[in-house]
Amino acid sequence: MLFENVSAETLGNIYVGLLGLAVLLYAILDGYDLGVGVLIPPREEKFRDDMIASIGPYWDANETWLVLAVGLLLIAFPEAHSEVLQSLYIPATIMLLGLILRGVSFDFRAKVVQVHKRKWDLTFKYGSLLTTLAQGYMLGIYVTGLRTDLWAQGFALLSAIGVTAAYAFIGSCWLILKAENDLQAKAYYWARRGLFALSLGIVAVSLANLTLHDDVRVLWLSSTIGYVLMAIPVACFLLLSLCGVLLKKLPDAGGKGEWMPFAIALTVFVLCFTAFGVSYYPFVIPGHLTVQDALSDANSLRFLLVGVVIVVPCILAYTAMVYKIFSGKSEKLSYY
Repeated sequence: MLFENVSAETLGNIYVGLLGLAVLLYAILDGYDLGVGVLIPPREEKFRDDMIASIGPYWDANETWLVLAVGLLLIAFPEAHSEVLQSLYIPATIMLLGLILRGVSFDFRAKVVQVHKRKWDLTFKYGSLLTTLAQGYMLGIYVTGLRTDLWAQGFALLSAIGVTAAYAFIGSCWLILKAENDLQAKAYYWARRGLFALSLGIVAVSLANLTLHDDVRVLWLSSTIGYVLMAIPVACFLLLSLCGVLLKKLPDAGGKGEWMPFAIALTVFVLCFTAFGVSYYPFVIPGHLTVQDALSDANSLRFLLVGVVIVVPCILAYTAMVYKIFSGKSEKLSYY
């Protein structure tokens, strides 16, 4: 059998790495289109049309990574999948409701009479907001090790606000890249506001994170790798400071460097996720269940790995192709 010599420990690392990749790509790709949805202004129809057009070719495919992440969790770590969903079924249901509202309103806004179009635009907006808050809350509870005490609930609420701010920021940076004229000017304004909120969120979550698990606190404050981990928030602060300078200068740069705020936002997402991954490895549920404890049957995972090495590159290639085809400024959204 192919991969028959791959050990259970290696399989665990492969699958948790794939799970991490899927979650990271979802957070970046669906993050910016959720952020665009959150930013939709209630009273400016032309902005709403252009904003939805900027994510139109991508948003459905971006959610593929969420499906892949949930599938990997179920297949490779069924015990963790069971515990996570049992603890988070209410916010998970709210998240799914938000995603359904987004999907329905995206199509209905183009099919209803003009007088009702605004209602579906706002449904898209509040569906996006519901999704981001639910995801942030779920992340907060997950990081605490699925605790339900008052401190865990407070951290989850902080995480909900922080994730929403992060999505709104990367969404505004996406609009700077894809939009023109008045909408782009508005996106610069949103990005400057979101930059401050994101910076506060990173500081608050980083400090609160040190109080959740003794192992994480020791890793950050009393180990050699802690210097690298402590450097990540500093690097994020420096990048966001650079972004703040760019957001003031780029509106007068004649279109040059419009990609830079989005690239910085993407880099900050990757750095924060890296710090999270290193802090909690080898746990698949922080402080509670390790990768090896939750790992499914090794023979089954070896068999499934054949499909994984085919499917994941295909999804990556398809995603890259879509972004290449629809590169450049967004055009008027057409429905068929």
